Amino acid sequence: MPRSALGPLTRSPLAVGSAIVLLFVVLALLFNGFVQPVTILTALPLSIGGALGSLLMTRMSMSLPVMIGMLMLMGIAAKNSILLVEYVIVARRDGGLDRTQALLDAARKRARPIVMTTIAMSAGMLPIALGMGVDAERRAPMAIAVIGGLFSSTILSLVYVPAFYTVMDDLERWVGRSLRRSFT
Repeated sequence: MPRSALGPLTRSPLAVGSAIVLLFVVLALLFNGFVQPVTILTALPLSIGGALGSLLMTRMSMSLPVMIGMLMLMGIAAKNSILLVEYVIVARRDGGLDRTQALLDAARKRARPIVMTTIAMSAGMLPIALGMGVDAERRAPMAIAVIGGLFSSTILSLVYVPAFYTVMDDLERWVGRSLRRSFT
């Protein structure tokens, strides 16, 4: 295959990396720190793993539409994590809940919009994944990757993101205590 035909696919890791860096910078500015954005970004590998797994199971190949679908998928996975983490922060700060209660409350109250987003996106992508419509051969792998990534990121982020939040919160407290001791 000539190099010019592979051009968009060879630049796609740069696009994904740039998107992740820009997302981290925006989240660091929004959350006034660097710890919680790392927690939010943990959902991205969960979505990409599901997308790649669904492509492997259906024996579909990687293409430019798949990469575009993965970028969209990463945005949705990040949004779901933001919903969870922001609710935990607000519940702890304004509601006076301890970390465990805030995490349980966030998972209970934010699971509905997260699952609704997954169902709506999957329902919208299902006709494309089934090969209906014009140019279905080209777009079907994108839809299959997005549906697989949505399901894996939804299921795993409702468990993994709160658990990782706990680890990062403990790390943030430990670093804060260590810095206070070293400067006093």
